[in-house]
Amino acid sequence: MAKEANNDFECRANHLLRSIRLCGGCIPLDRLQFQFSDSVIQTLLDKELVQVQNTGRGFLLEIAEDFNS
Repeated sequence: MAKEANNDFECRANHLLRSIRLCGGCIPLDRLQFQFSDSVIQTLLDKELVQVQNTGRGFLLEIAEDFNS
């Protein structure tokens, strides 16, 4: 059961990465509020696959530059 939950979590994390790529590499963080859990976003941040950018008008979640290369 734990393995199944972990696979589901990884699936959601991969879906978020694909969504960001489809949006041009970044997406407003507030758009993700109801689509993805905070733990999925935090995991990607911890793995340094994404980063948060403060635009002065809000926050963007974007693919990390090191991950793009």
